[in-house]
Amino acid sequence: MTATVTDTRTSRGNVTALMVALLAACVAFQLNASMLSPALVTMGNELKTDQAVIGLSQTWFFTAAALFSLFLPRLSDIIGRRKILIGMMLLMAVGSVIAALAPDVTWLFVGRIIQGVSGPTVPLCLIMLRSAVANPRKYGTLMGLITAVNGGVAGVDSFVGGYFAEHFGFRSIFWLMVVLALVATALIALLAGESKPAAGTTMDWLGVFFIVVAVGALLTALNEGSKLVGAFSAGTLALAIGLVAVASVAFYLFWRTEKRASQPMVETVHLRQRSTWAPLLTTTLTMTGIFAVINGIVPAYVQAAAPGFGVGPTEMSLIILTPYALLGWVVGPLSGKLAPVLGYTKVLRIGMLGSIAALAIIAFFGLSSLPLMIAGTVLLGIMYAGTVNIMLNGLGVVLSPAGNPGFLPGMNAGAFNLGAGLSFLVLPAVLVATSGLGDAKASYLTVVVTGLVITVAAFAASLLIPKPVEAEVTE
Repeated sequence: MTATVTDTRTSRGNVTALMVALLAACVAFQLNASMLSPALVTMGNELKTDQAVIGLSQTWFFTAAALFSLFLPRLSDIIGRRKILIGMMLLMAVGSVIAALAPDVTWLFVGRIIQGVSGPTVPLCLIMLRSAVANPRKYGTLMGLITAVNGGVAGVDSFVGGYFAEHFGFRSIFWLMVVLALVATALIALLAGESKPAAGTTMDWLGVFFIVVAVGALLTALNEGSKLVGAFSAGTLALAIGLVAVASVAFYLFWRTEKRASQPMVETVHLRQRSTWAPLLTTTLTMTGIFAVINGIVPAYVQAAAPGFGVGPTEMSLIILTPYALLGWVVGPLSGKLAPVLGYTKVLRIGMLGSIAALAIIAFFGLSSLPLMIAGTVLLGIMYAGTVNIMLNGLGVVLSPAGNPGFLPGMNAGAFNLGAGLSFLVLPAVLVATSGLGDAKASYLTVVVTGLVITVAAFAASLLIPKPVEAEVTE
């Protein structure tokens, strides 16, 4: 017997048109998020500022993306998902124009924060897809295709960003983003249908305020805490602790507000359920264990003359980052197709175990052998980028309460960003703490093993996630 998913059925032609629009939006967002990474040095030179300040522009973009992800999916349930997605794409274009014309780094910050409104693009696209596609098998495959974009556009994003920055300056990248955002806007307007399952509901803006303050303060505390890795400062430590206190108070007030509101952003009973906190915990721990390893530790080690392999940045991207992203792109639709048949949680756990194996290869063999380092990152591309990332995003949609479909995808997007922030706080701190021992290779080994241990904890948390029965096929 095949389980059915509620909402309207959509013809094959309409689904194809919808997929074109949703993929355009996801590609526009992902390039907006990742294409600047290889251009940061160029941006610093052209805006006459240092890399620390330029790096903050990225931090604030991802912080803004996390905060808007918390409530825009819920708002889209009320006023229309297509309307919100179009608005997000238009604001992405506006932010890109401001950043492209920025006379100084302050205006760059303004542009990047406005671009951050597009943060919940992927979860919102998954919600729209689930509303349109009733067949669990078909939804799983298409979900995998959309979510695979979230891991990088097959490695092309980094290459294109580097090429444009080198030949035309960093502003050309933002103008390209403007074009992509406008194309996505037009396609969504023309090809996507509207859906608003909670029409007539009042938005709980007080609850939104408290949860945004809570998560924003926590993310900022993590950013301040990361500064302590390089040099201790009593003032920075005090600020970080103060921000954690603010986050705690704000979350308490959020909980109180949701218990008393007649139409809450989320019912507190949902927050207590394993279907809510278990996937959020798994997402946070997974990102903490893996994100900085593949996006910071491994690239730094491969490029280091000693104890690494002395590989240049371009070659490093080609042998490490591009295969990782490309395999995520290729494997994503396959894991999405298997999810409703084998089970979302089973496919997730297979990916988690594969990711643990990949980290073990990197830690115990890859630090001494470049081919084995490449093998470890290739396996991580298959098992994390192409499997775990897909399942975690998918579970956020299929486990969300029927009466509030935008709630869990938004919170899960926040968990992804929280985990990424923790990863770049915890793992570099381990590297700095162990570097004083005088054995650089042992320091890197300790860092990757730390990521491995955290990922094992994420696997343990994944065992608590309930099966999304309605989204799976029973033969």
